[in-house]
Amino acid sequence: MKHTPSLTRLIDALRTLPGVGPKTAQRMAFHLLQEGRDGARALSESLTAALARVGRCRQCRMLTESESCFICSSTQRDASLLCIVESPADVVAIEQSGGYRGRYFVLMGHLSPLDGIGPEQLGVRELEGLLEAGAVKEMILATNPTVEGEATAHFLSEVARSRGISATRIAHGVPIGGELEYIDGGTLAHALAGRQALS
Repeated sequence: MKHTPSLTRLIDALRTLPGVGPKTAQRMAFHLLQEGRDGARALSESLTAALARVGRCRQCRMLTESESCFICSSTQRDASLLCIVESPADVVAIEQSGGYRGRYFVLMGHLSPLDGIGPEQLGVRELEGLLEAGAVKEMILATNPTVEGEATAHFLSEVARSRGISATRIAHGVPIGGELEYIDGGTLAHALAGRQALS
């Protein structure tokens, strides 16, 4: 069925969201226009305001409404620890764990030469500037355990080591409460390769 030009644009715009296919986008568009017009207006205003006000922290590249995010502005954080992540969502996940008190650097992606994403697009120059400032003693690589994430971690470990900074990788493996028979082979292989002695 053919939609009006405005409805087609709305459906196409909704499809840019992760995990939203054509049917879901159409259902969302119909809902917003049929029953959710107040919600649609609030969504439109919130999106417009966020686009105008939210930028990147000048130090870590996290999303913020000021020059420095609340983490970089805090004097309570350990500046000797720098955790490298792929996205702002990764910062949120680590912060919610409550187990990390250092600082971050957000790559906003991972190395992907086929997609034209190289070190420049990931802010490696800014990262090198942070490392050369001398405060960082350990760089924790918390990129995703994908082929691209592993390649990115390897590349960044070389950047750290060339400056005499320790580079560590977060552990990957069996989750707490997980049962081995339900764990996929790749995760088990990582867990076995990263095994540690019991103290």
